Amino acid sequence: MADDAFGDLALAALYDSLNPWGPADDFYLDLVMKAGSVLDVGCGTGQLVRRARAEGHPGRLMGLDPAAAMLVQARRAAQDVEWVLGDMRTRLWQREFELVVMTGHAFQALVGDEDIRVCLRGVHAALADGGRFVFETRNPAARAWEKWTPDRVREITAADGSRVRVRHQVREGPSRGRVHFTETYESETWPAPRVTHHVIRFMDAETVRGFLEEAGLTVVEQYGDWQRGPLAPAGPEIVTVARRSC
Repeated sequence: MADDAFGDLALAALYDSLNPWGPADDFYLDLVMKAGSVLDVGCGTGQLVRRARAEGHPGRLMGLDPAAAMLVQARRAAQDVEWVLGDMRTRLWQREFELVVMTGHAFQALVGDEDIRVCLRGVHAALADGGRFVFETRNPAARAWEKWTPDRVREITAADGSRVRVRHQVREGPSRGRVHFTETYESETWPAPRVTHHVIRFMDAETVRGFLEEAGLTVVEQYGDWQRGPLAPAGPEIVTVARRSC
């Protein structure tokens, strides 16, 4: 399912400003530039594969996202990437990609066990022999949601020059690994705030590994940060590199 924030054209247009390029993007870009064919699942506005093409990636680049408004932004910015509306159920790719990625904690939007299984079956089918699946989830032990409080306000500038303020508030959880929260967007140019509702799932490294193994994917590396440091008990990230094992 597309997140309701990303179905709004006005909010989708703010995404890149709210999520500027950083160490995570550098980590993934290095992998993408070394792969001949890449599928970016939950690509959003396509920042990663757009940058790869701009930096000379000569191969096949595809961005997949269930939110049409996000792909509007992606297509406006790059015509030389394949953009596909949907999720891993939209199309059956058969061993077509050397690399599949899910960035921006997109994997955590898969909140049900069957959602995860469906996605991973699709990833397994899409990977060429020896292909890799790379993604990250927030480490639940770091309790990131405790910082998602209304007093922490971000302010960005929209394309029309207006200022937009964004704040978060946890509404429920964590319960069975799921955290429900809202994002509130406010601007002096809007008649009223825009409030979007979200739910994401937190899983520890062993739970992630179990789902991957069930789908025929073998974990070859797990990192605790974007510098490829080891997993830490309360480190911020669980960055996973898996290979198709059968």
